[in-house]
Amino acid sequence: MSATAVVVIIVAVIVVAALLAGLMMAQRRRRLQRRFGPEYDRLVDQRGSKLRAEAELTRHVRRVRRLDIHPLTDEARARYSVQWAGLQEEFVDRPADAVSASRVLVTAVLKERGYPTDDRDQVLADLSVDHSSALEHYRAAERLSESGAAGSASTEDLRQAMIHYRAVFRELLGEPSTVPDPAAAGPVSDARADEQPGGCQDDLASPDDPVAAAGKREPVAAADETPQQAGAAEAADADVPVQRMPRS
Repeated sequence: MSATAVVVIIVAVIVVAALLAGLMMAQRRRRLQRRFGPEYDRLVDQRGSKLRAEAELTRHVRRVRRLDIHPLTDEARARYSVQWAGLQEEFVDRPADAVSASRVLVTAVLKERGYPTDDRDQVLADLSVDHSSALEHYRAAERLSESGAAGSASTEDLRQAMIHYRAVFRELLGEPSTVPDPAAAGPVSDARADEQPGGCQDDLASPDDPVAAAGKREPVAAADETPQQAGAAEAADADVPVQRMPRS
């Protein structure tokens, strides 16, 4: 075999190997993009490199595979759903306390499912593997919860925190969430949130039905009706918890 033929064969092998490597990298990239969704793009922007981001996401997958992550039992799901319903009732009178308790409840569900919860950044990394759709809700809920603990959150901020914690809670319980990603969500409407089968009934307003909210009639107060009574009637019509007014 001539030297030219040997060179041609070597070049051909190198080209084929490069094509196969490129194909494998492309397939790996598509798998990661499908699995992590918006979190893939967020990490690429944060790290400034697709290769570095993909290496980090691959480490997340390997770590979670070593953890004993498991679904909740039916008994545990029912127990947590009852606790969540109680927190929604508590929000009416004590919104800050309800948000704080919601954070504790979500953490308890994480622990029972097998997720380590000592490091919040690590919790986010672990959740990204199988629950990437809940990450922005978790980030938003934690941020608003911290503002509530510092006393700088408005009642609307606290309500938003509950909505985001509810999305994470449902995801961890294996229920579909009707709350859109925070990055895509518009103003919160007063439309009734759908009741999910086998889970908790949601009395907090959700931004998932802007059309229904736009079509709602405006309540008309009677001539002898006080502003407080009118507000209570509107809240009852929308099924949205509000803080109760003290009796005079």
